[in-house]
Amino acid sequence: MTLLTNTWQWLGRTDSVEGEMGLRWHQVVKKDMTDNLSQTVTLLGFNCDEGVARNHGRVGAAQGADAVRVMLGNMPVHEAKRLVDVGNVSCDGDAMEAAQAQLSSVVAELLQRHAFPIVIGGGHEIAYGTFGGLAQHLSTIKRPRIGIVNLDAHFDLRLNENAQGSSGTPFRQIADDCATRGWDFNYCCLGVSRFANTAALFKRADELGVVWRLDDEMGMTQLGDTLNVLHDFLANVDHVYFTIDLDVLPAAVMPAVSAPAAYGVALSVVEAVLDTVVASGKLRVADLAEFNPTYDVDQHGARTAARLVARLANAVARLM
Repeated sequence: MTLLTNTWQWLGRTDSVEGEMGLRWHQVVKKDMTDNLSQTVTLLGFNCDEGVARNHGRVGAAQGADAVRVMLGNMPVHEAKRLVDVGNVSCDGDAMEAAQAQLSSVVAELLQRHAFPIVIGGGHEIAYGTFGGLAQHLSTIKRPRIGIVNLDAHFDLRLNENAQGSSGTPFRQIADDCATRGWDFNYCCLGVSRFANTAALFKRADELGVVWRLDDEMGMTQLGDTLNVLHDFLANVDHVYFTIDLDVLPAAVMPAVSAPAAYGVALSVVEAVLDTVVASGKLRVADLAEFNPTYDVDQHGARTAARLVARLANAVARLM
């Protein structure tokens, strides 16, 4: 494995009078990447928002991973007791493609070592790197049925500008990659805003066979219908990559993103989708994208992002 620089110091409250049942994440997270990673939940940061800049968005997400770690430090330990922080993949200047390639390499290595990687970004260009790692890991299978579940206000199926990818292009790039490999492109995008995607993007989603639900079809009263769509999608794949773009949440809940949502999907629905994906037993890797601490309000966004990471880690650990 390419050893990443990991100087992060995990800090938090210590409740020594509570003994083992009073432990928090900062007390159990390990940083030894040479250790046995089997059956661990492994955290990996992606310090890059070059894709956001190329997509004409608000930069700052390159600092997202460490800001989420601050909140995770005080998370109480429940099911996820074997936690490893392997550090950050960082983008050198505008070398986004090199950072994505390194991310793919590290994710593939973590999967090979039987860890469950949670990647924390970073712009949604993270998706091309995370998927690339899963694709490398499954490359010996003739035609793996990989499903992508994306909670997002945007399809992120844009065409490249100036022959460069961005935070708006990753799933179109993945579709192209799947076509080159002779693999099916199985993509489910939940929380799409009709007011944040052009007609061209809806047309491209149709052409690529994307499964989607609009944000205004994803209220709590419609949760049953949303989960039925998700169950049908999951039934037809064997391996799942799950990605949460935090701009799927309402701006009042998640102000700290490049493009805050005017409407969005409630946190309760996002968590129900997360729980369903994990319960399928098919989840192999997940990431969290677009957290931008520059625009946070009293750390509301950081707390929400950390809650989602911790919920995901605990849900995965229950199945290990």
